[in-house]
Amino acid sequence: MSIETITTEDLRKMKGKEGLILQGCGGEPIEWLEGVNRMLNEAGIFKDGSKFENCYVFNQDNLTCMLFPFENTELDVARLAMWRLQNYELFGGTWLSDYVPNYLGGFIEEDKEPVREKPKCALIGEDGNIFNLMGIASRTLKNNRQRAEAKEMCDRITSSGSYYEAIGIIGEYVDICSKDELDEEYDEEMDMGMEGGMC
Repeated sequence: MSIETITTEDLRKMKGKEGLILQGCGGEPIEWLEGVNRMLNEAGIFKDGSKFENCYVFNQDNLTCMLFPFENTELDVARLAMWRLQNYELFGGTWLSDYVPNYLGGFIEEDKEPVREKPKCALIGEDGNIFNLMGIASRTLKNNRQRAEAKEMCDRITSSGSYYEAIGIIGEYVDICSKDELDEEYDEEMDMGMEGGMC
């Protein structure tokens, strides 16, 4: 069993997860973990010998609180809901999904890596030699301020096992198109620019 101390900001990043939160848990956390496991087992809430293997401790409004996550635990949720209501005055029990919006202002999304925008690259109709295509794609990336991506792509291509794998790698970094498609997009951007200048 493990007990981890976390912050309320950590709780706000647990969107999509669920668990039981008990408030005002003074004393040793391990005693709470063992005691809660014993009470829920006696109440027939755990299934197939399951129990809470880990929990989290955090402080909110000068109260020591504990979160018992449901993941990897087999529970009779209906019985647990009844137990929570019956013992609310003792433990202030609530669900993680209720606690965070009501006490902490809601869940926040964890920072996600921005999706890389692939620049268009006119490779259709060019000499199909892989080094020629790699060179054109590399220049396209560098012209779009993606020097690191250009190097990464070239390193992956030169260590790839086949021509088709190399082509697939190029397609991960640039949007492969024909010269006509590229010219059309350029013309559309020019037209939009002229319209914007006339307003």
